Amino acid sequence: MFYNSTRNSGVKVSSAEAITQGISVEGGLFVPESIPQLTFDELKAIGDMKYADRAAYVFSKFLTDFTEAEIHYCTDNAYSDKNFETESIAEIAHLFDGTYMLELWHGPTCAFKDMALQILPYFLTTSAKKIKLDKKIVILVATSGDTGKAALEGFKDVEGTSILVFYPEDGVSPMQKRQMKTQEGDNVGVCAIKGNFDDCQNGVKAIFTDNEVKAALDSKGMIFSSANSINWGRLVPQVVYYVSAYAELVKGEEIEMGEKINIVVPTGNFGNILAAYYAKHMGVPVNKLICASNINNVLTDFINTGVYDRNRQFYATVSPSMDILISSNLERLLYLMTDRNDAVINEWFGKLASEGKYEVTADVKAKLNEEFFGGFCDDEQTKETISSIYEKYSYTCDTHTAVAVKVYNDYKAATGDTTKTVIASTASPYKFSAAVLEALEKGNSDIDEYAKVDRIAELSDIPVPAALADLKNKPERFTDVIEKADQKDYVLRTLGF
Repeated sequence: MFYNSTRNSGVKVSSAEAITQGISVEGGLFVPESIPQLTFDELKAIGDMKYADRAAYVFSKFLTDFTEAEIHYCTDNAYSDKNFETESIAEIAHLFDGTYMLELWHGPTCAFKDMALQILPYFLTTSAKKIKLDKKIVILVATSGDTGKAALEGFKDVEGTSILVFYPEDGVSPMQKRQMKTQEGDNVGVCAIKGNFDDCQNGVKAIFTDNEVKAALDSKGMIFSSANSINWGRLVPQVVYYVSAYAELVKGEEIEMGEKINIVVPTGNFGNILAAYYAKHMGVPVNKLICASNINNVLTDFINTGVYDRNRQFYATVSPSMDILISSNLERLLYLMTDRNDAVINEWFGKLASEGKYEVTADVKAKLNEEFFGGFCDDEQTKETISSIYEKYSYTCDTHTAVAVKVYNDYKAATGDTTKTVIASTASPYKFSAAVLEALEKGNSDIDEYAKVDRIAELSDIPVPAALADLKNKPERFTDVIEKADQKDYVLRTLGF
């Protein structure tokens, strides 16, 4: 299996090269040259495996230059009770009849990004050895909250790597900020940007393709890679938990083999729902992919109209990990929906960069409408949903998951569709304690962040994850705040140039 670039189909690299590079030299994203298939017999067999083996089976389809031993080395180290608080790794909670919460937040940072970022360091270091890369790997990360901490935790003190994370100063939750500022490890760095997530992300992308910076790194035996979902090594582990969820539901006799399900995903960057799209096209029976946005509803508008327009007001919301106006992984989807037409992708994303807007063809619009439903909700609706779920089912969810539930309810009301449905639950409610507690108690509280966590624990009967409970005793190590225009200089300075 080789990988092509969305902006140059002539590029052809191995999975190890794609993972190591992170992004293609011309700025395109790597995609597998074909989507491997899973039969129903294979899905049934996957249901009888533990999660690490399920992951290894799916990875073997995509990472064909890896040996079986190399893949199992990665999966066995990543998906263990050392890293995750539940034996099943990706827990399925039965919310109500025919609706299931896929809890992806039982890892060390209490967010779904752990599902990928616990294994990415193993992928990356194994890939580097395979291609005989003798350079230090510098991981650059832009984060809207969860990716940053998960990447820092995954790469902390990993030999031959260093990691630098940028986050929007006022665009993450207090708990997310505290997690990053107190990060341990000798090879880690964290810096806040005066701007939003898109500013962080645009800065990182520009640095990745800056020839001056690349030459400077090369002179000191360094090379960039990425832990964002622009890296295929970040995205492919996300495919696994959708395959796993379907196999698990069949095993538990919740559905019959071949029965279609809906999948609902709260998303800003589109990577998490793109992974569900890949799972569907591998052979997982999926009816509708339901894309849930907050009030930063650029994806909802795009799915409904075929026009992507980031020229709009940016809102800081109670679901900050979705506060994104440039959805990087959409590029991969459109590359597939245009039959891998790199010229069209360059045209559209060139317009996005220069004009902030592009419109896809009627053919692509039709494909979007066939595969996806798009909806959104605002902060008040998010809190109302948290409260409603708690009162009806004694289940406490975070703000992002609440967005998914609200949009799913809207979808059912609009379509009457009663297909059994999996909702991706992307974070622990404790990571967004202020908004969650306000929703549960229907009012603001002036108690501090940790007291809010304790109060939610009383109400929800969900144990506070150890990783969050320990935060209040950790010293802050990283307090830098810079202008968005200074990212490049900051990177060079931090790396010793």
